Amino acid sequence: MIVVSHQIFNDAPAWRSIIVVPCSTSDAQPRRSATVVEIPRRVGGVPAGSVALCHQVTTLDRAKLRERIGSLPADHLRAIASGLALALQLDG
Repeated sequence: MIVVSHQIFNDAPAWRSIIVVPCSTSDAQPRRSATVVEIPRRVGGVPAGSVALCHQVTTLDRAKLRERIGSLPADHLRAIASGLALALQLDG
């Protein structure tokens, strides 16, 4: 999971939900669309190569998170932002 909600919400004790983009290691996922962003092995602490599924953005109760693995570099975050904009049809 990649947390994409604003840090203000993530830090607020009363705010239980966070916004996430799920990840997959399936070989079929990268062929799906431009809303899939590749995350190579070891980038941002990811142990295995995977893809961020921006078209499956969802909310999750923060209690379900176990541990922080790392942070993605800015270029990967920009690619995820572009994938989200495409999936959500945000113009601008």
